[in-house]
Amino acid sequence: MEIFVDTAKLEEIKKAESWGILDGVTTNPSLIKKAVEEQKDDKDLKEHITEILETVDGPVSLEVCGSCYDDIIQEAESLYDEFNDVNQNVVIKVPINTAMKEDDDDFTGIKAIKYLSDKGIPINCTLVMTPNQALMAAKAGADYVSPFLGRIDDYIRSNMGLKRGKDYPKGTYFSQSLTDKVRELKIEERIKTRPKDDLIYNDEELMELFEWGNDDGILSGVDLVWSIKQIYSNYGFDTKIIAASLRTERQVRQCAEIGVDIATIPFSVIKEMVQHHKTREGMKSFVQDVIPEYKDIVES
Repeated sequence: MEIFVDTAKLEEIKKAESWGILDGVTTNPSLIKKAVEEQKDDKDLKEHITEILETVDGPVSLEVCGSCYDDIIQEAESLYDEFNDVNQNVVIKVPINTAMKEDDDDFTGIKAIKYLSDKGIPINCTLVMTPNQALMAAKAGADYVSPFLGRIDDYIRSNMGLKRGKDYPKGTYFSQSLTDKVRELKIEERIKTRPKDDLIYNDEELMELFEWGNDDGILSGVDLVWSIKQIYSNYGFDTKIIAASLRTERQVRQCAEIGVDIATIPFSVIKEMVQHHKTREGMKSFVQDVIPEYKDIVES
């Protein structure tokens, strides 16, 4: 599995690069703006982006801002022409669907991805929330597709009546088995109270409980990635899956178990991935156990 860092902070990018584990970077306008504001030099946005591209020997995703077809095409071509010559590693992020109102065109993103891909511009299709969206992105020629695991987890939990911040902090992990167990208990409770002469399929509340705790059959962000990977495998799509909106090292591990191509990970989570209290405890023991005679051999 390739590891991308989801940041625009040069300090974090350079540190991850120095560790020897960095394969690429994903950014967005907000991350870049925040990084430039926090830096202590006089670099502007262009200079900052250029330095990121020079630092990373792998794909760097830069995102368009527009939501209409002409704006997306203009911005994508402008970003690619402006920056790709720096290190030949620019990838353009385009949303799968730019519609914000009911009467907006749902296919603007898809059409833009098709046009830009045909021109040879590498595309990272972002804001993917369903397997069907990922299928459409691959059909349109996207090089990468970015399903948002954390946001899907939030959506499923909101359907369960839970609110992030009030009922659980952002980094809380809800296992699929826990969600399934809670749903089973609620279904059992409803069946016990259901009138005996009422058929199950006439019980609207019970039928809703069967769908409770999932999003059209998707049970979690990790489950979303599994479904996309299965579809891509079935039809031999070359589009690489970037597991995005990751918040815990457990999500990263489960994505690796599935065999996802890439995980784009916050810098803080990358650091958590190499930590364990038993490892620290073992190191203390190793150091204490070294005998002087052996130390003399290794230091000679």
